[in-house]
Amino acid sequence: MSNVPIQRPDETEFAPIYAGYVKRIPEGDLLDLLVQQSADIQALLGSLSDADAKFRYGPDKWSIKQVVGHLGDVERIMTYRALCIARGEKGMLPGFDENAYVAAARFDTQPLASLLADWSAVRAATIAFFSGLDAEELARRGNANTYEVTVRALAYIIAGHERHHRAILVERYLGALSHSRQIPVAHE
Repeated sequence: MSNVPIQRPDETEFAPIYAGYVKRIPEGDLLDLLVQQSADIQALLGSLSDADAKFRYGPDKWSIKQVVGHLGDVERIMTYRALCIARGEKGMLPGFDENAYVAAARFDTQPLASLLADWSAVRAATIAFFSGLDAEELARRGNANTYEVTVRALAYIIAGHERHHRAILVERYLGALSHSRQIPVAHE
């Protein structure tokens, strides 16, 4: 891991829509948290069957598999943004429609184990990338989806995004799935 700690960004380093994600991150080493999150998602979802991983808590909600696929998609995009900005990109990086991405993907046709392995690989690459940055690179600013953002803020957004969805998985998916199918659920 890098010897450079990833400092918490202030409110000027990210768009207001990401404030909730950044607030979810406790004090401490962010890279250690990113590593722990990878193990936590595996522990939380790894024992689900593929049939159970298609569970949706509402008719217009994503399945568990789609949530895992979404985590991978968003982490790839946010890490790409961080890469571009860390390397000095001056152009505007495009936004994306998360619902359109999930709708276009075939997450429900893929084994949950494959989706979890993919997300773990993406997370490992994210950790390796951020581990190699210095303080100057982490503080660089760029533009993504019409908002100014720093590289370190993107690292916090990535971690906060996982925490946001893990909380939803525990509260809305696994609780309902456990109740309806009598499946034991591991909590945080």
